[in-house]
Amino acid sequence: MGHWICCLCSRVAESLMLLLVLAVSCNPSAAATASPTAPHIKPSYSFGRTFLGLDKCNACIGTSICKKFFKEEIRFDTWLSSRLKLPPSYLLSYLGNYTDDAKSWRMVDITRLTTKYQHDRADKRICTSLLKTKTCSLEHALRRTHRFQKWLRAKRLTPDLVQGLPSPMLRCPSQRLLDRIVRRYAEVPDAGSIYMDHLTDQDKLRLLYTLSVNSHPILLQIFPDVEGWPFPRYLGSCGRLVVSASTRPLRDFYGAAPEVAADLALQLLAVLRSMGTNDLNYFFYFTHVDAGTFGVFSNGHLFIRDASTLGIIDKEEGSQLIDGQQEYKDIFSCLTVDCQPAFVSCSSIREKHSLIMVCQELLPKLLKGKFLQPVQEKIDSFLQHCASGLADDQGINEATAKLAEILKPLRSCDSRFAYRYPDCKYSDKY
Repeated sequence: MGHWICCLCSRVAESLMLLLVLAVSCNPSAAATASPTAPHIKPSYSFGRTFLGLDKCNACIGTSICKKFFKEEIRFDTWLSSRLKLPPSYLLSYLGNYTDDAKSWRMVDITRLTTKYQHDRADKRICTSLLKTKTCSLEHALRRTHRFQKWLRAKRLTPDLVQGLPSPMLRCPSQRLLDRIVRRYAEVPDAGSIYMDHLTDQDKLRLLYTLSVNSHPILLQIFPDVEGWPFPRYLGSCGRLVVSASTRPLRDFYGAAPEVAADLALQLLAVLRSMGTNDLNYFFYFTHVDAGTFGVFSNGHLFIRDASTLGIIDKEEGSQLIDGQQEYKDIFSCLTVDCQPAFVSCSSIREKHSLIMVCQELLPKLLKGKFLQPVQEKIDSFLQHCASGLADDQGINEATAKLAEILKPLRSCDSRFAYRYPDCKYSDKY
């Protein structure tokens, strides 16, 4: 009896299974529903070593942020989809998104120290001038130079090791400034030492290469925003790309409302003032300014967006290069541009130097025709006086102080200026 019941159950089960198969075969949609879901393959960016510049290392900036690129924690443009293609490699800068948790994203700027064309031209120049070939190992070629051999033997970065490099920052170097570069170089583990013992040969080449092409990322590292310096935050480098906090160039605000223009002009004057007077006794000056030199964060705060044209004079130690001496020049002096004539002497730089350029190039475009008379007339008069450069340092400073007095009541206190709101409601400072 028990055996018969088992056989019956088995046959019933087989019949039910057959009915289920027939039902599914007659209903394709049911079959699609019943079939297991195909595994989803996540598409990803195809980061070539050439796009990033990793194929040129160690003649590159660094590798500290490469993992972020390959883990897709840095994505280009406003695209949060990894299915989109990489942007063209010939662009100088890119807008990107950066995340630490894959949930919240923030805007970043991804930039090259110079155009890809200039980089490629420089690479050819290295090979043809040093090894007499059209192509070569850049690292091998640069390692053979007299300057780099001196860097390898050096325990400390001294003025003679940077003499003739094109960066304005190194035109008037002090030992104190060079020690700060070594101590705060962010592409290596922080050793807090002024000696280069913690730098490998590769680290030394990357530092020398960066200083030879564009000192912008070095300035961001040694004068960080968290200490109150007016620069965007340096996030890292990969190959020949630098990643920093994102700002909109000042040119985007030339058509801004009067109260916004007044606020940015006041910030611009304050930045220039801090460049001349700060706790560390460094005097910063510009060799050139344009509409992309300064940038504005989303909270309305103005920063120096491009530090490549900044020179530094140490008011505490002074320059350790003698004005007028014959400068040593080599391939590192002319990597991405033709060798330029020497900058003006360190002793000839005055406090009004940067202010005059800003009054000539930026403030008129920012403030022109923004206000009612007679206020606009007063602003134009002060700017013309400043731009002429005829007055001495004290006269220029007095003119800008008067300009600041005119502009202060013209700015407003609201959420558009998040960097000072709501503090401005309760403080006479604003």
